[in-house]
Amino acid sequence: MIRTSDEEGCSQEPPAEELLSIGQVSDRTGVARSALHYYEEVGLIASLRTAGNQRRYPRHLLRRISLITVGRQLGIGLSEIKSALAPVPMHHLPSEEDWLRATAQWKLVLEARRRAIEELEDRLMGCIGCGCLSMQACTLLNPHDQLSQQGTGARRLDQTETAE
Repeated sequence: MIRTSDEEGCSQEPPAEELLSIGQVSDRTGVARSALHYYEEVGLIASLRTAGNQRRYPRHLLRRISLITVGRQLGIGLSEIKSALAPVPMHHLPSEEDWLRATAQWKLVLEARRRAIEELEDRLMGCIGCGCLSMQACTLLNPHDQLSQQGTGARRLDQTETAE
C-alpha cells in the first residue's frame, strides 16, 4: 500500500513501475539524497510512502528536480524556484498547459535576474571609469557609508585577512 506524504494530492496513485526510490532519483538527477529530503521538506517536491514508510517519487518529478537543479546553478533562490514551479502539479503528470504556465513564471524570474545583472554591470562600469572606489562615497562598495558604523580603518581588508 502506498500513501501520499501530502494528502491533498490526487486520488489516483501512479502505477508501481512509475515510482522511483530516493536512490534511483538521486542517481538519475545527480541530486544528493539529503537535498531531495530538504526539497521535500520545503515543498518543492513530494513523495509517496510505502507501507514500510520508504519514499517513492513519481517518475514525472525528475523533470521538476532537474529544473530545480538548473535554477540553483543559476543562483536562483529556492523560494523563487518554488514560486515559478507552483503551477506544475506534483501528484500527477503535469499537462502541457501546466508547463506553459510555469514557463511564463520562470520567464519573469529570469527577466528580473537579467535586469539586476545589467544594473550591476552599469554600476561597475561607472566605478571603473570613475576610478575613485571611495570607501565613503562609492555606492557600490559602501552604500550610505555603512562601514563607518564599524569604526575607522580598512574593514574589508580585515575580513579578507581573517578569511584566509
